[in-house]
Amino acid sequence: MRKGFLFAVIGTAFSIVLFFQLSCSEEGMNKPKTHDEMVALGKYIVHTSGCDDCHTPKMFTEKGPVFDTTKLLSGHQQGEILPLLDLKALGQNQWAATTMGLTAWVGPWGISYASNITPDKATGIGTLSEEMFIKTMREGKFMGVGRPLLPPMPWEVYGKKTDEDLKAIYAYLMSIKPIHNEVPQPVPLNNAGMVLAKK
Repeated sequence: MRKGFLFAVIGTAFSIVLFFQLSCSEEGMNKPKTHDEMVALGKYIVHTSGCDDCHTPKMFTEKGPVFDTTKLLSGHQQGEILPLLDLKALGQNQWAATTMGLTAWVGPWGISYASNITPDKATGIGTLSEEMFIKTMREGKFMGVGRPLLPPMPWEVYGKKTDEDLKAIYAYLMSIKPIHNEVPQPVPLNNAGMVLAKK
């Protein structure tokens, strides 16, 4: 009898401890992240999801291209001249091309440039609200309401991220250094020859 009572007490104590541990861990999982935690998560997502590949200009070294972190996420650089290109090679079922720095792309859609996604208010996304940023990623519209986002921007992929992920990306982008850099507007294919012929 005494042994049965002891087992009952131990079982009850174990159940209480387990209940509180599960409650605390669930509370921790449901607890909203702080702003600093959201920025850290956003930084992780941005720098492991290929955003730098197009949006950060490159420096070319003997080991190949490396990110120019002084121009982090500032997009295609204002005033950069595109190299000559034979437009006959472009079109459906033909070639698409990119600059060595991966910030300008040419294809059947024309010429597209990687945007400045720093929080600069004049030339970046500094005036974009969190809500409009998420709308941009979900619907593929420039600044949430404008022209379609052009290749190679994989907005369809980013649009599948959770609300928390997109909010974290936004929090991080708003935390980085604003860089004033006015990226050129896209150029339709029928006008691309004029741009690509400049020296």
